[in-house]
Amino acid sequence: MHIYSVYDPAFRPYGKALEGYVTTQLCAAMSAFPLPEEGTAYQPSIPELESCAIFGELTQRFYGGMPTQLGMCWGHNTRLNCLEYHRDSEVNVGTHDFVLLLGREQDIVGGKLHTDTVMAFRVPAGVAVEVYATTLHYAPCHTDAADGFRVAVALPRGTNTPRPDAVPHCQEDNMLWACNKWLLAHPDAKEAKRGAHIGLEGPNIDIAKD
Repeated sequence: MHIYSVYDPAFRPYGKALEGYVTTQLCAAMSAFPLPEEGTAYQPSIPELESCAIFGELTQRFYGGMPTQLGMCWGHNTRLNCLEYHRDSEVNVGTHDFVLLLGREQDIVGGKLHTDTVMAFRVPAGVAVEVYATTLHYAPCHTDAADGFRVAVALPRGTNTPRPDAVPHCQEDNMLWACNKWLLAHPDAKEAKRGAHIGLEGPNIDIAKD
């Protein structure tokens, strides 16, 4: 699979690299968290990260004063497994280079998305990137198994917390997996076995050899 840079024009429909954010303190705080022995971990809100200066800047500048949370996804991963989207943009920053596997909400048809529409983008260490609200994404992929990945995740506060008690009225409602989180799972993913909407068709992409 070809892996593009986030500075390539191909990234424009999916997001953009942000300017004017100093990420050094945030990356140092993330580096203090040990990697899980296998798989990935995620916490939507981490006090050690929210005490960094960039958190206030993201809240005031990027989200325009909206209540915001700053958490992290970290571990080891090379597979697609699922794609999700929110009603708002997400900001990511990694301690090391990492890869995002991305799709577009506009390409979902009948609650399904074929994985041949997914593209891969490499994000340099320390660069803050915006992932647009209409961009489908999920756990980052590492570029070096020894380093794994530690990626900060900024979102409106409450995102990825427990699913609201909403009665489904349409197909999209069945994709609601958590607060402000709509999920399409591949049949091979553990999320599918837990009852997530199976919405990904085609191979479960693995970039381990790319």
